[in-house]
Amino acid sequence: MSSRPRAMITGIAGFAGSHLAEELLAAGYEVHGALYPGEPTENIDGFKSRLKLFRLDIKNSRAVINALGKVKPHFLCHLAAFASVGKSFEMEREVFRVNVEGTLNILTAARDIKQLKKFLYISSPDCYGIFHPSDKTLTEEQPLNPVSPYGISKAAAERMCLAHFRQYGLPVVVARAFNHTGPRQSDAFAVPSFARQIAVIEAHRKRPVISVGNLSARRDLSDVRDIVSGYRLLLERASGGEIFQLCSGRAVAIKRVLDILLSLSEIEIDVRTDTKRLRKTDIPVLRGDNDKAVKKLGYNPRYSLKRTLRDTLDYWRNKIETK
Repeated sequence: MSSRPRAMITGIAGFAGSHLAEELLAAGYEVHGALYPGEPTENIDGFKSRLKLFRLDIKNSRAVINALGKVKPHFLCHLAAFASVGKSFEMEREVFRVNVEGTLNILTAARDIKQLKKFLYISSPDCYGIFHPSDKTLTEEQPLNPVSPYGISKAAAERMCLAHFRQYGLPVVVARAFNHTGPRQSDAFAVPSFARQIAVIEAHRKRPVISVGNLSARRDLSDVRDIVSGYRLLLERASGGEIFQLCSGRAVAIKRVLDILLSLSEIEIDVRTDTKRLRKTDIPVLRGDNDKAVKKLGYNPRYSLKRTLRDTLDYWRNKIETK
């Protein structure tokens, strides 16, 4: 068996999972990854030969125990999740089966892995839900008050993780990763949705009209490549039982994001609001304080917003061109 540190990533073929795999490979880790049965591998195809992959449904507790027993990871990164806030209202039962029951299966199996040095759970600022004042800068001490099935499920899973640290000494660290974007993100999310629509318009496959949801919402938006560098730092430097926010520390209006993307295109594009894209419980402002991560981990975001948006748009341009 390799002498390199052995990391296992659930959700490795997802948006953040694929970037984390690259981050860990570059840092000298041996990377094992769990793919959902039937899940496409497009996000990792460029470096798949360097990974050790297997199929796993985290809702199947016996399969989870077998998988972890075979890999025996030193570092376990749990990213697999039902990740759509909007769809969580339509599929509540599935959200809880994946995000709560699935996480419990991973935690239970991890208790038997003697080599385990760190269990990284990826949580979300959606755990905070509604708070007052609505434009406050959030810290790790902010009380949890989730309002969406997704947020509720992540908060419940987070509490289970910390309980496993207290009760079993499992070396769990929780990352509340604020909004992040970049190449490979599904166009079910705002930034890649804008970028894809612009790329399709530039390819003359659509009228020069872009459909949008709520543009007034303000989000703490980071580059996924910065966020996964934070995940690696958490594996290497954080203590068990700790919670860290990974974020930029600034809130940018979604309209500003769209304006930058539109400025990167030479085509005049009209913007129209699609009421189907509006949410009843949209949180007006999400902004985090990354001071703890900066001081304790040496977290240092490197990507500017414009660079992130340019890279995302170029990713979709290339994707549309090659279709």
